[in-house]
Amino acid sequence: MKTIQYHLNIEGMSCASCVSRVEKAIKKVDGVIDVSVNLATEKATINADTHVKLEALMSAVDKAGYRAIKISDQQSGVKKVNKQASIWPIVISIILAIPFALPMLLKPFGFHLMMPAWLQLVIASIVQFGLGAKFYRSGFNAVKALSGNMDLLVAIGTSAAYGLSVYQLIMGNDEHLYFESSVIIITLILLGKWLESRAKHQTTQAIESLSALRPDVALVRLDNQEISLPINQVKVDDIVIIKPGERIPVDGVVIEGASSSDESMLTGESFPVNKAVNDVVTGGTINGEGLLIVKTTAIQADSTLSKIIEMVESAQAKKAPIQRIVDRISAIFVPVILLIALVTLLAWGVISHDWQQALLHAVAVLVIACPCALGLATPTAIMVGTGVAASHGILIKDAEALETLHNINMVAFDKTGTLTIGKPELVEMDIMGSETPDQILSLAASLQAGSEHPLAKAILSKAKEYHYAQNITSVAGSGVMATVDNTEYYLGSLRWMKSLNAHFIGMEDKINQLSSKGYTISFLAKQQLEGGVVILALLGFADVIKQEAKTAIEALHQLNVKTVMLTGDNQKVANMVGQQLSLDKVIAEVLPQDKANYIYQLQQNENSTAVNKVAMVGDGINDAPALAAADIGIAMGTGTDVAMHAASITLMRGNLFLISDAIDISRRTYNKIKQNLFWAFFYNLIGIPLAALGFLNPMIAGAAMALSSVSVVTNALLLKRWKAKSENQ
Repeated sequence: MKTIQYHLNIEGMSCASCVSRVEKAIKKVDGVIDVSVNLATEKATINADTHVKLEALMSAVDKAGYRAIKISDQQSGVKKVNKQASIWPIVISIILAIPFALPMLLKPFGFHLMMPAWLQLVIASIVQFGLGAKFYRSGFNAVKALSGNMDLLVAIGTSAAYGLSVYQLIMGNDEHLYFESSVIIITLILLGKWLESRAKHQTTQAIESLSALRPDVALVRLDNQEISLPINQVKVDDIVIIKPGERIPVDGVVIEGASSSDESMLTGESFPVNKAVNDVVTGGTINGEGLLIVKTTAIQADSTLSKIIEMVESAQAKKAPIQRIVDRISAIFVPVILLIALVTLLAWGVISHDWQQALLHAVAVLVIACPCALGLATPTAIMVGTGVAASHGILIKDAEALETLHNINMVAFDKTGTLTIGKPELVEMDIMGSETPDQILSLAASLQAGSEHPLAKAILSKAKEYHYAQNITSVAGSGVMATVDNTEYYLGSLRWMKSLNAHFIGMEDKINQLSSKGYTISFLAKQQLEGGVVILALLGFADVIKQEAKTAIEALHQLNVKTVMLTGDNQKVANMVGQQLSLDKVIAEVLPQDKANYIYQLQQNENSTAVNKVAMVGDGINDAPALAAADIGIAMGTGTDVAMHAASITLMRGNLFLISDAIDISRRTYNKIKQNLFWAFFYNLIGIPLAALGFLNPMIAGAAMALSSVSVVTNALLLKRWKAKSENQ
């Protein structure tokens, strides 16, 4: 069945109860499969059948008492509108609240400066029904939908304080007015919302920073002319010119020039990466000191930058499993608070016969309750956590992956391209004759000039120069032969050398030693004038272990995470790698199709009744089933797209330290979620009983309520101070 995904901006939400109501309204639309509403971003992500129309979804939101806006329709002006709409009501409210607050503060010192009753009524009415109108509108919409929200609690609470004051004024009792309660409560809540909004804006900075990397124009070569084109007019295969210091506008391949690229904003890589012909460049990175001519390979939505932004936004939009518990609590929260407030009113009224005081205690109960903090506790932490991770080159697919990652206690690694660099390097050279190392490399490179074979590339990368070779002939499965300076040379395998009757003198021990290490061995030999073939040098090639692998494994052990290697290599070679890296377990000679089965076995934990939470790290197509089978799949961004799609976490660099960094930021984010939920519940569990028992006046309750939301968001923002260990490696 084909599905479609819609994204809506939801205006008018104030707390977790609003989130629940919007989700219920959207789910009632026939054909909606799933919906997730994020209070922190004020966005709804909806998956539905293709027959579901956007208008039907927006209508459902409107009927629930909120306003839905298609995000693309209002993207450009949203920041400016929000800023202008938020500041002035706060300023006006504070100015109007000062004449109430100052007399309260000075009264204990013998100063009686309270305004005349009629002036109190005028100012309080402006605040209550002017600046506080939003609470009435939102509360009324909640009642219409047979639900409740934070604004309903505020509206009822402040109306009770205001109404009691008006009643006292009508009865001629000017000494017992409570206008200051309603005015100061509304002011404090408006101020708290404004501070909360500012803090929430900081949680979206990761997305904004990534979006800002997109250049608006590109310098394109068309018909031998250089033309500046808007980025949306650049096409695949267009030739783009990137001058020194400019931001690279497209994904592409270098066809001319050499330079370096600052990729720190995309990958977290702190050092510039050298770029030459045939190297890949990524849109959004910064060109260094050289001029680059690039052939475009991807633009706009298909670009690496767009995919990164999409992945981060997706992670921030989706809910973590722990949030579902909060949602269930929020759904019954407001009705329970209304019931507690009613019980408080009746109990105090009946017992003390002071119905005025009873009403104020009930108002305090209504005002202290803050489902807003509950709604913000999880999404703000996830937004900051995923944003910080992305800025360090760790892309987390969704909130569930972020939450699951903190429980990981075992990491399984593929070997080739993950623990190793993934291509052979020349690591051993034993010279039999009188030639120097440079001469041996030059001769070997002469035979391999132009070859694309991995071993040939390893030789060519080491040689400083090479000679002109004639009659180059490739011998399938054996090696290559050619004539250099009228002498015939051979470069190839031990079996081929034996078939040529080459002379091996005292080389058996070295051959056995390198073979036991799993090295690939080649021999350089030449045809002697007097006949026979003589070995000039033995060349040993190996897929070298990554420089940071040892310390990266140690970092995982420090997090109490066990390490396992799954590899198709023979047991002897695998054991040697495992010993060098101090891995906890090595599983060798594993066929690609069997890797997923071994992941299942690791999860079962044969030696214990406990179940392991296993992360699989890989970079190849053959790793995709194992990545999907693991609790968390971690793909090296240097690998294939298939592996990245199958994984929950993508590491934009090949640095293995990013694995422990990913687990660390997940654990810190999850701890922030738990801290936020603790504080959100703490305010209510402590504040509501104190208010019901008469120990909190409504103004202190209002201040506590405003503080709860701000403290939750501020606590989440502390994650921005997190530093990745990989930066120091």
